[in-house]
Amino acid sequence: MKIPVRAADVTVGDALPPVTHGPVDRVQLALFAASSGDHNPIHLDDAVARANGLPGAIVHGMLSMAFLGQVLTGWVPQLQIRSFGTRFASMAYPGDMITCKGVVTAKEGEAGKALVKVDLRAENQKGETLLAGNAEILLS
Repeated sequence: MKIPVRAADVTVGDALPPVTHGPVDRVQLALFAASSGDHNPIHLDDAVARANGLPGAIVHGMLSMAFLGQVLTGWVPQLQIRSFGTRFASMAYPGDMITCKGVVTAKEGEAGKALVKVDLRAENQKGETLLAGNAEILLS
């Protein structure tokens, strides 16, 4: 059972536990395509991806975003997440390791609760940013 994160125990600058996935493989991409309904061949077929100006198949951006969301749900129950958004910065490719991180950037108290703001980032094994985002978490 996960120990609840309490507002009193969180300070600006705290790092959330990171999450790493990978290397992302073709089976994972096919399974994500089936479960999400995103069967765009640029995610599954190197020749189609190259015909569209890419170096080869690319990882679904929403799969990378799901990995990033696991940083939040690994820290607090989903019910406490008030907002979660990202900006896609770069593409991930099959074989990439994707590490997702978060850091507390603000804490605003209100009636025994705190709204905590978190900056999020997903990086590949080279340290290149794939996604940058933010979230707001309500803590007691």
